Amino acid sequence: MFPTGDPSSDPILPEALDGVPLGELLERARLAQQQARLADGVALADLIWDRADAEGFINEQAEAGKLRSFFRLRMGDLPGMLDVGERALRLMRPLGASPAMCELLRWMSLAACELGAYEQGLACAHEALKLAGELGDVRLHAVALNGLGACFERMGDPWQAERLMSEAAGLLRTNATPFERVVTLTNLCTVSIGAYHLQRDGAAPEQATRTLERALELAREARPHSLQLGDRYGIALTASNFGEVLLLMGRLDEAEPLLIESRDECERVGFRLLDWRLRCMLAELQLARGQSTAAWEQLQALSAETEHVMPGDVPLFLRVRLHQASYRAAKALALLGPSLFHLEQARTLERRRAVSQLMAQSQYFVSRMEAEFATDPASLAARDAAEFKDPLTGLGNRRCLEARLPPLLRTAEQEDRPLTVALIDADGLRNINERHGSEIGDRVLQELAELLRENTRGSDLLLRWSGEEFLVVFPDTIADRGFEVCERIRASVSVHPWHELAPGLDVTLSMGLASAPPYATDLLIARANDAVERAKHLGRNRVALA
Repeated sequence: MFPTGDPSSDPILPEALDGVPLGELLERARLAQQQARLADGVALADLIWDRADAEGFINEQAEAGKLRSFFRLRMGDLPGMLDVGERALRLMRPLGASPAMCELLRWMSLAACELGAYEQGLACAHEALKLAGELGDVRLHAVALNGLGACFERMGDPWQAERLMSEAAGLLRTNATPFERVVTLTNLCTVSIGAYHLQRDGAAPEQATRTLERALELAREARPHSLQLGDRYGIALTASNFGEVLLLMGRLDEAEPLLIESRDECERVGFRLLDWRLRCMLAELQLARGQSTAAWEQLQALSAETEHVMPGDVPLFLRVRLHQASYRAAKALALLGPSLFHLEQARTLERRRAVSQLMAQSQYFVSRMEAEFATDPASLAARDAAEFKDPLTGLGNRRCLEARLPPLLRTAEQEDRPLTVALIDADGLRNINERHGSEIGDRVLQELAELLRENTRGSDLLLRWSGEEFLVVFPDTIADRGFEVCERIRASVSVHPWHELAPGLDVTLSMGLASAPPYATDLLIARANDAVERAKHLGRNRVALA
């Protein structure tokens, strides 16, 4: 009999384990994973691992290895997770590429980078990407790209992280599942929070404000998707991010219930690392309200708890944050000795983290340069040109978009410059193919591409987005000016002599415009797509603004 009803009261661990078949134990472990029953789950997974090893059931042992890794990750035992994960990988690699191995590698990349083991984290992330490519699964590829982006965020490069995550979102566009949306939006929110901390003490505070506003937009959007997905860790994490952004904005009364909700869930389930982070944030909230004594007591209790853990087992970013908050609390209470101690500890750890991040970034880019120099430059350039170009129209393809749009968005955000995108749909192209043949349909696409070239600037980015859609990126262009250009394109298409290609042929365009912000590829294109749908709903052959 499997547990039903309230997961907190139904037993998952059988009273007698010796006679229970491996298959049933695995089902119970999977159920523990779904219900976030961490203690039961890790005990079951360890038992299955040992029994499957003794009885020679490789596939069952491999699955148990992945489950052992999952439970330790959620419990905050990152060194233990990496240890059992490596042992599971040694079993899984001879079995061939699989989605399960991709997911395990992504978890390991996150755990390693949290601990500052960036080289190991990058290696796992790249292996996950390679496996996703071998499997030909675009969803796995997108999630693996998110994992690689998360590595760069922990390495202190939120801009590279955002580029990779935006590329991942572009792969899925509007077809993302709730899981993929939660992964992308949560990671992008984390990246924006990290970028804010780097920008807030710089020369452009208004840029930091915009970054924080974007983080709020991402946190707000992620929340309903996590609730729909129903994963307890995801719900706690999105609430925690949402609360943190509101806390940084000084919106304390809005932040507090989200942070308390997330902390309470972490305490119930046992999400140790997230619980520590939330308790630190709640102490920061008390400091923001002037409740220095309460904050100091909370931070002292948290420090005492983390001191019982090996220093290398507590992520460096959390240790820095704890010392920074403790310094502020001690200073507010005029506790000179403790304030100096925590200030020195915070600065020492920050320097250590900065050196580690710089070394990791340097090693990564040196490795990339060595790999590029090992390839013939001429053939590399030719290959790259072909990979970025749509063979039918000569316009850029999605890979070109993934390479060029994120830097344009980053420049627009950092320099406060306008940017507009237009998504262009060739009305009824499928009917044209059916009525006049695919050759005529291809000619239509080629002539549309030429009309786009004639009516845009050399600095504009022209792309074939899908079978019957084009995308134009207008840098340094406000929405009104983009609308004028699109009207000119639409008019030129309307008067083009299409009948010369085939008698009775007529081509029109439905176009949707969206302007930054937001400064994320997926969000911007999704808004343009909504505008295209509105143009079609209004009768086609028109331009609509998001």
